[in-house]
Amino acid sequence: MAKRGDWVRIHAIVLKAAERTAKIPEDTQKCDLQQWTKGFLQEEAAEVGDEVTVKTAVGRMVKGTLIEEGPYYTHSYGKFVPEIIDIDKQLREIMFGGEK
Repeated sequence: MAKRGDWVRIHAIVLKAAERTAKIPEDTQKCDLQQWTKGFLQEEAAEVGDEVTVKTAVGRMVKGTLIEEGPYYTHSYGKFVPEIIDIDKQLREIMFGGEK
């Protein structure tokens, strides 16, 4: 359960597919316009699935469905690629005349 002031992530549908403009690609027109926002929970307490309001880092108030408490980045730049070391050495040689 999240409480007031906790950092959370919410989800909201900004526009249903039927409400979207015809000036976008056809495949895009078929999809809802969705928004995911992180911010500080404004309700006293809430559970995943509850409709809540968050205050973003820049002070905007946004409403949506609570989907995550304490969100964090889970991406990476992939596995180590040994060739990158050789590229780095070559680039330093070209730019600076050697390793620095």
